[in-house]
Amino acid sequence: MYDAFLLLSFGGPEHPDEVLPFLRNVTRGRGVPPERLAEVAEHYMRFGGVSPINQQCRELVTAIRADFVAHGLELPVYWGNRNWKPMVEDTLAQMRDHGVQRALAFATSAYGSYSSCRQYWEDLDRARRAVGEGAPVVHKLRHFHDHPGFVEPFADAVRTAFRTLDPDAPTRLVFTAHSIPQSMDSSSGPDHNHRYSRQLTETAGLVASRAMSHVDWDLVWQSRSGAPGTPWLEPDINDHLNQLAKEGVAQVVVCPIGFVSDHLEVIWDLDEEAAATARQLGMGFARAKTPGTDARFVTMVRELVQERVQPTDAGRRQLGTLDHWDFCASQCCPAPARRGVVAQ
Repeated sequence: MYDAFLLLSFGGPEHPDEVLPFLRNVTRGRGVPPERLAEVAEHYMRFGGVSPINQQCRELVTAIRADFVAHGLELPVYWGNRNWKPMVEDTLAQMRDHGVQRALAFATSAYGSYSSCRQYWEDLDRARRAVGEGAPVVHKLRHFHDHPGFVEPFADAVRTAFRTLDPDAPTRLVFTAHSIPQSMDSSSGPDHNHRYSRQLTETAGLVASRAMSHVDWDLVWQSRSGAPGTPWLEPDINDHLNQLAKEGVAQVVVCPIGFVSDHLEVIWDLDEEAAATARQLGMGFARAKTPGTDARFVTMVRELVQERVQPTDAGRRQLGTLDHWDFCASQCCPAPARRGVVAQ
């Protein structure tokens, strides 16, 4: 049924001159003021104007190709981004020129909502229209928030982070994910049942239970970037750290389960801002790493492909209880009426 694989990611600048054009591309049509773009641009400039996400995608592509070959999965591997080079429309044009007709896409987002799922579908449709006649048909693989290949690397990373802290001090495990407008969360899922936050809550519980025999944990949010008057998922990680300090928590392990790799939102919002907040509070701080190119995560990508191209009676590997589906209904996760959202 399928003759290619597409890694579909967000994209990021790789030179200082690309930072503002990239941010304008991400926020096109949203009325984001120039001063807000300049503020976010400074985050990139602190790292030489380079986002690590593209290099992380290159490394993941290399690992996926090797894993496919090792397991006899004869699918060429391509890579395209939604917001910066290589743009997905350029990749689809290349795939068409190579004779690809039907491809499976793995999006580097584990959860369901407009921005973390449906928008990928829309960008694929936009790219196919831009390519025109002969553009490959592309089907997106399912959510993987509770797949062992996603959960277990996080659990190991949490244990590793705990070992860097004082074992006798009161410690809280804090999970983070990208905040979204509350209206977007309430409309995520085919039955409008807060699928984004429900999936994240399930992932947090799965990771926590596998990381430690008993640990107190919270799910909080990061990277809010919308208009001040729009309700977003709360609390923010920095506000939460202040509250934990008041409760006598001496140390935190922060685990960014909303992300598959250590890109700029993880590095800036957690390693810079949240870590600085913890220092100001006199609180110990350790951050668990993301799966990246962990062999189990790479295996998961292959297994998601095999579910579709080589279905077996063994069924899907999943640790949670929430439903999965391969194709979203037309009314699932509608686009929100919003302005002023900036992603990093």
